[in-house]
Amino acid sequence: MTQPSSDGKKKWVYAFAPGATDGDATMFDLLGGKGANLAEMASLGLPVPPGFTITTEVCRAFFADGDRLPEELRAEIMTALAVIGQTVGAGFGDDERPLLVSVRSGSRASMPGMMDTILNLGLNDKTVEALAALTGDARFAFDSYRRFIQMYGDVVLGVDHGAFEDILENFKNLNGFAADTDLDEEAWREIIADYKAAVLREHGAPFPQDTGEQIWGAIAAVFSSWRNPRAITYRRLHDIPDDWGTAVTVQAMVFGNLGDHSATGVAFTRNPSTGEKTIFGEYLANAQGEDVVAGIRTPQPLTRQSADVADDASLEAFMPSAFAELEQIFARLEAHYRDMQDVEFTIQNGRLWILQTRSGKRTTEAALRIAAEMAGEGVITQDEAVLRVDPMALDQLLHPAIDPTADNDVIAKGLPASPGAASGEIVFHAEMAVALKAKGKDVILVRAETSPEDVHGMHAAVGVLTARGGMTSHAAVVARGMGRPCVSGAGTIKVDANAGIMRVGTRTFRSGDMITIDGASGRVFAGKAKMRPPQLSGTFATIMTWADSARRMRVRTNADTPRDARQAREFGAEGIGLCRTEHMFFEETRILAVRQMICADSEDGRAQALEKLLPMQRADFEELFEIMAGLPVTIRLLDPPLHEFLPHEDREAAQVAAALGMDLTRLKARVAELEEVNPMLGFRGCRLGIKFPEVTAMQARAIFEAAINAGRKTGSPAIPEIMIPFVAYRQEFNILRAVISDVAKAVEAEMGVSLEYDIGTMIELPRAALRAGDIAMGDDGADFFSFGTNDLTQTALGLSRDDAAPILSNYLEHDVIVIDPFVSIDQAGVGELVKIGVDRGRAAKPGLKTGICGEHGGDPKSITFFESVGLDYISCSPYRVPIARLSAAQATIRKQMASVKS
Repeated sequence: MTQPSSDGKKKWVYAFAPGATDGDATMFDLLGGKGANLAEMASLGLPVPPGFTITTEVCRAFFADGDRLPEELRAEIMTALAVIGQTVGAGFGDDERPLLVSVRSGSRASMPGMMDTILNLGLNDKTVEALAALTGDARFAFDSYRRFIQMYGDVVLGVDHGAFEDILENFKNLNGFAADTDLDEEAWREIIADYKAAVLREHGAPFPQDTGEQIWGAIAAVFSSWRNPRAITYRRLHDIPDDWGTAVTVQAMVFGNLGDHSATGVAFTRNPSTGEKTIFGEYLANAQGEDVVAGIRTPQPLTRQSADVADDASLEAFMPSAFAELEQIFARLEAHYRDMQDVEFTIQNGRLWILQTRSGKRTTEAALRIAAEMAGEGVITQDEAVLRVDPMALDQLLHPAIDPTADNDVIAKGLPASPGAASGEIVFHAEMAVALKAKGKDVILVRAETSPEDVHGMHAAVGVLTARGGMTSHAAVVARGMGRPCVSGAGTIKVDANAGIMRVGTRTFRSGDMITIDGASGRVFAGKAKMRPPQLSGTFATIMTWADSARRMRVRTNADTPRDARQAREFGAEGIGLCRTEHMFFEETRILAVRQMICADSEDGRAQALEKLLPMQRADFEELFEIMAGLPVTIRLLDPPLHEFLPHEDREAAQVAAALGMDLTRLKARVAELEEVNPMLGFRGCRLGIKFPEVTAMQARAIFEAAINAGRKTGSPAIPEIMIPFVAYRQEFNILRAVISDVAKAVEAEMGVSLEYDIGTMIELPRAALRAGDIAMGDDGADFFSFGTNDLTQTALGLSRDDAAPILSNYLEHDVIVIDPFVSIDQAGVGELVKIGVDRGRAAKPGLKTGICGEHGGDPKSITFFESVGLDYISCSPYRVPIARLSAAQATIRKQMASVKS
């Protein structure tokens, strides 16, 4: 919450400096992550350049007033700049001792590289001369000025940064310079003149010399960058609300480009790829921060252990005193924040300054290891360790890796920037990656280096390969955050994006060619490399064991085949929450019998088909019961929209007619009778069973006989849960329960056993949720409810899932919805129906078992909701089982934490 200033006005500017800090680390919402952490570090007495943060409330006011800053903010900013100047002994706009500042964004959620930054603000034609005189280094001063013109011209004035790059590259090429560091004062003066000419030509006005105008324009531009396309895309990909806004931090400049005793770098207190407890990072001597993250120059490692022993260019060897201080600060920051930190620093003439700290983005493997080891060190609790891992990120661990025994064709090697392996077609542009993904193709985005504008293409690609850049470059950081494999700094590849060509030695690869990257080793392969199955780490098992002990809800799987069931058991499934029996019928050997059953126009015809299907169904169920070995198995009775099974081609129709001994014309007439205008709301589920009870009887017999056989084989009694689908009325349930119960009695008599089983229903229609008490009432009511949220969402919203994409896309664009309701449950609408169903069902039958078996069973946000309404279990696809286990644990822990606080 905003605090009033001493004169009672709204406080929009919060200062930070050792001994004079307004904010702290708890003020993320107001000051953003960067501002809150800078204030916290200043309070801790760490070497933080003084500055101030303009709050997120100003951002919201800025957009609300048509992209205009509040005029009353101007005085606060100038006062705050004067305080910084007093602290460092300089003046903003002073012609003798000029104060230079950086202007940076800072949302409450980390968005690396997505918004804009401006460095060296305060330079103009006069102050640059003063800076040269003060430092005794004119080359440094004019290098800083050209950087400022380039950044300000791009971000504030809208001059394409490519115009500046072209001027610089052309100058270097014409004058025989290889690197920026080779240019002297006179070269920079000439380039600055060309830069200013480009600004006048492209912007229509001279480059601003008034430092007050500079700061006002920079702050507005950084606020505006909250709504640039790449930031919008990043927020959408990471579920960051648009209305949060960003803070803006203004901070005294320190210079890493002030000669050979200066440097800039980025470091993690632990390895963000593996989680190993060792400092991980890179630096560049005589450089500014954007040089490291942009990937234009390949940086050097921080520690000796990660540098080539024969040519140790590590910071530890190059500046041992600064490195030792950095080590101490890293240890202090990690202990204070109780998490791995991502730290930006600058060394100016041997003096260390900390510019930023935040919880570091990490791979899933690293997240698991860091959480487990920090819990082992006593830094965090086991419950906190469980909360530290993003459930959706577990997906990274559950897919194949490069087979080390295979004879793959290695063409290049770079830095292992983000682990995982991926094969795909080469694309050189982000837009093409998005377009090809929409067509169902896997692509590898290949770039000389990535920039924030590539974020949508990186998300669309299955992997990223860059020719330049280090382990902390934009490509590496963003890829790790997205869970994409990435190889960066593969210096032997030459990328010509405009020509659509990648050259490696004498070999040429073109757009559309297949390559594979291994983000764990940094290797690049021609073609599609051979993979091996995933190998889950010991820390995965540790975290999942802690999660299982914490969660309340059980986790089952949706499985129709033995392969799916076995995979789910390996991932920790505690039973089957949905076996869709119709999915078992699509095999070539079975589809004819199913069509014969559906198309038969007599009970005898159906009986012949059902006699063929019975042993097939029994064998299917028996294998599932054996795999689950006593764990619950919920089998949904036949629920096909009939159009999925009807023969449509003459060849198929002829086969069915022959099997039924029916004339082809008569069969086609029968098929025409069964055609429906809206089959998803037609003759399916319990409606089919009521019309043809012999179908329900066959399936019930197959289930019961399979359960008895499996129990005898495994020694673990199988207790089937038979689910009647698409129920809206209690009488529908009664009719089919009676059919199933009669079959159970017959099987018991025939096989000489006593069966234990439950009969329940799938709640997938709004009426069923509203009448849940009636459906559950009494000993002969439903024994359990399983909410089929896929169909419940369709029927509640009146929206066909198959036709929803363009409608939902439009609704997202117009803020009708904030997330696809088929991905994450519509809590206010569909969720309310679930809650009503649970409450009314349990009111009628205390202890009624309830679960969910729609796709929402694997969505973390939906799982949190299901915990709040008290479901007993969730069921999801096999590869979502670990995600559901961890999500369910986090939901339980957070609910307990909330109850303690209240």
